[in-house]
Amino acid sequence: MKLTTADQREMVLRSIVTAAVAGMLIIVLGSGTSVAAGGRQDFTFELPAGSACDGFAVSVAGSGGNQIVREFRDTNGNVVRTLSAGTGSALTFTNLSNGVTFSSTSNGAVGRATKNTDGSTTWTRMGHNVLILFPSDVPTGPSTTLIVGRFVYTVDSNEVFKLEEVSGHTTDICAILL
Repeated sequence: MKLTTADQREMVLRSIVTAAVAGMLIIVLGSGTSVAAGGRQDFTFELPAGSACDGFAVSVAGSGGNQIVREFRDTNGNVVRTLSAGTGSALTFTNLSNGVTFSSTSNGAVGRATKNTDGSTTWTRMGHNVLILFPSDVPTGPSTTLIVGRFVYTVDSNEVFKLEEVSGHTTDICAILL
């Protein structure tokens, strides 16, 4: 399926970042090649060259996972905080130029989002997550990184991500796909 930039951002937010992904076993072994969950695909999308990785387009296919999301509202009914926990989708990233893949299994993570008074949202992610930064983000993308640990970022009203802090193990998925 072909997606607009806004659609891609929403898909990345909901399907990858929110869906706690990637397996530590794959990181330790240095590679992964299996298709997610018995070959079944719940979603697939493409990110054009220069948006997720510099110089090549990336396909992302995923399946499975189970996230529970709870929203907390103020007295006016506005969502002020969101918590998510569970397992994310097993994912396969494919470099569409050379066919090289990186696959992950479904693993756990917890996320917390807090609405700020300036209209931005602060996210804290812990566990297994993939963060895709676009050229409009801070630091400037494109980059696709597996983070096993904790990271904090803000998203402003223009959907610009600003990575605030990272701790734990990081893996550059784009470098693996070269």
